[in-house]
Amino acid sequence: MPTSDSCADQAPQAHTPRAPDLPVARELFALLAEQWNYAILREVFYGVERFGRLQRNLGIAPTTLTARLTGLVELGLLERHRYRPDKEWFDYRLSAGARDLVPAWIALAQWAQTHLNTEDVTRRLRHIGCGQLTEPQLMCNHCGTVLTGSDLAPVELPAENDSAP
Repeated sequence: MPTSDSCADQAPQAHTPRAPDLPVARELFALLAEQWNYAILREVFYGVERFGRLQRNLGIAPTTLTARLTGLVELGLLERHRYRPDKEWFDYRLSAGARDLVPAWIALAQWAQTHLNTEDVTRRLRHIGCGQLTEPQLMCNHCGTVLTGSDLAPVELPAENDSAP
């Protein structure tokens, strides 16, 4: 017979998160995990901006592509630009906000290439500033050291301080 000290008799303890919940980050991951969204954004980043090419490259049904493009435009991740004055034909470009996400996407792709059994199908990137091919890295803005997860530790800021040091 179990005693009153057994785990089964104890009420579950409430989980106290160590850091505040980040609902926006959760929503972003859900958005990117939604089938097709990441693939569409990736293709647009690499210069595939027209509906027909997107459809061919991705093998996606036209109705699905239309729905996803509309949603990504409404979310502010894509901008729609008319390229034929006589027809309702548009091309799609990353918004400034979506371009700000590119380093995060690259970091996730680099992680997957290192830690998952994936073929090396990474497209190369050119740094617009110097014109050279590059492999972007996360670096410390103070000392310039290339960072990995082991180099970082969370810091809990006081509630009244909304900005990082």
